[in-house]
Amino acid sequence: MSAALPDRDLADLREEYARGGLDEADLAADPFATFARWYDEVTAAGVHEPNAMVVATVDPDGAPSSRVVLLKGFGPDGFRFFTNTASRKGVALAAEPRCALLFPWHPLERQVRVEGRAVPLDDTDVAAYFARRPRGSRLGAWASPQSREVGSRDDLTAAYDAADARFGDDAEVPVPPTWGGYRVVPDVVEFWQGRPSRLHDRLVYRRSGADWRVVRLAP
Repeated sequence: MSAALPDRDLADLREEYARGGLDEADLAADPFATFARWYDEVTAAGVHEPNAMVVATVDPDGAPSSRVVLLKGFGPDGFRFFTNTASRKGVALAAEPRCALLFPWHPLERQVRVEGRAVPLDDTDVAAYFARRPRGSRLGAWASPQSREVGSRDDLTAAYDAADARFGDDAEVPVPPTWGGYRVVPDVVEFWQGRPSRLHDRLVYRRSGADWRVVRLAP
């Protein structure tokens, strides 16, 4: 019988945030322009995978779940990502399209929170992106029954080898029938900047008809 894992007290683990601040005057008229500026600054700072984001969904039975995926585009129409639509997140979004995104840019003491709804991308957009993926990633999309149980790593490798043999070295790898993408149309976008004494700046865009209004939240 293994020894019980001792409790770990992390109450004294903390950092003082003092890299900068965020004022209302720093914001653009819409959240996408502000997001673009922050994204460029995060990229210039060398943050690893700046497009990594947490996607939070609610299952049909009401259970919440979250996972990290990669943002593949953004603009005035929303934030785009691609995935297996038969995965847990895909099933959840089909039943409840409301979802949340989180960009945790810790090195710059920043985060961006998005609340909105996921709209499926059309087949043309999905095919155009899928064709740009490396061949191995395209084969992997055929091999992986995402979020479902597999017997072993060998089973997964065998499925990949079968997909590779099916399409050959030169044949085009088509989009799998259960693979697609989403555009998250935001209703709320929060820009969070760490500040000393935990008095962080939290400026939030809220959709108001065709416009946006900005409010400040207490940290």
